[in-house]
Amino acid sequence: MTRVVIVDDQTLVRHGIRTLLEIADVDVVGEADDGQAALEVVADTTPDVILLDLRMPRYDGLWTLRRLGELGIDIPVLVLTTFDDDTLVLDALRAGARGYLLKDVTVEQLTRAVRTLADGGTLVAPSITDRMLRAIRSLPSAAGDDVPPVQRLTARELEVLRLMAEGYTNREISRALSLVEGTVKNHVSTILLKLSARDRTNAVLRALHLGILG
Repeated sequence: MTRVVIVDDQTLVRHGIRTLLEIADVDVVGEADDGQAALEVVADTTPDVILLDLRMPRYDGLWTLRRLGELGIDIPVLVLTTFDDDTLVLDALRAGARGYLLKDVTVEQLTRAVRTLADGGTLVAPSITDRMLRAIRSLPSAAGDDVPPVQRLTARELEVLRLMAEGYTNREISRALSLVEGTVKNHVSTILLKLSARDRTNAVLRALHLGILG
């Protein structure tokens, strides 16, 4: 059976996931409530896959991913979280996660993902993948690579960028511009890609440097 370690700061959530996985013939060999505890459990159990929450007190999911990489521990990590945020997704994948799912998945989807990673594959929630692909498709072709970023951003993207610079959240931007929050997320993803920025803060700083925001 596939051997799994569950890392989540909520005891009830851990026990619930354990029960569901064991019903599906997945062997849960350990649990941890933060990144530091996870490293100890992983060292003791050597699982096939690590199920990792991102938002935890003390040592969170991103810290755990980076520390696993620093220690050379090459065990596939499947992020399982409630946070559907483009920046978090990109940060987690850059830090070494091989999968990213939201906690509203079915048991079948979760067990399939666990086995996919154990077999050497990768898996990101389809809704997240679709959003990123749409953002990539909106980028200019290679022939336009020498066009300054300010010319690549659409009028709507500039509006979103200006509100990002003022510290607005996606929800606040959606209200200010009368847009669906999912549409705002798509715009933010596209802005990050067009400005080659790793996160919202970096995008705003780059935009200021380039004179896009005046």
